[in-house]
Amino acid sequence: MLLRAASEMAPAGTTITIDSIEGIPVYNQDIEDAGIPSRVQQLKDRISASDGLLLVTPEYNNALPGPLKNAIDWLSRPPADIPKVFRNRPVGVIGASAGAVGTALAQVAWLPVFRTLGMAPYFGARVLVPRAKDAFDDSGRLEDETIRGQLQKFVHGFVEFVESCRK
Repeated sequence: MLLRAASEMAPAGTTITIDSIEGIPVYNQDIEDAGIPSRVQQLKDRISASDGLLLVTPEYNNALPGPLKNAIDWLSRPPADIPKVFRNRPVGVIGASAGAVGTALAQVAWLPVFRTLGMAPYFGARVLVPRAKDAFDDSGRLEDETIRGQLQKFVHGFVEFVESCRK
């Protein structure tokens, strides 16, 4: 829901393409040795063709979520593909959580991953949605005006950052 809200707030002329990690298997060297799964390759190709990457993360047990980290691990395979998929790619991270703190710890936990992959993180704004079930209405629309303002500031700043990285 947060990613859909971000997409709706994108400046004119900007497209935020929504994708999912659904269908990505748990990383296993034996599977990799047999070939990169097609779903992983599809996502790698989409990221490689993009100008930037916006991750929307939940937070579980004060950390980044295992399934999303698993997807990033797959996307970095084989290691020779890291420059094409991640190197110098602008990346932003926002998140929503059921807890009272939002996703502050998950977002910080992503930084070593971004550093390892050689990405260019955006630090111009933060969006940490606490008590996510209360921030969205029954149709999935973000109705918390404070968070809407934070998200709009983030999205517009991230788009400017991505554009500056392309120069």
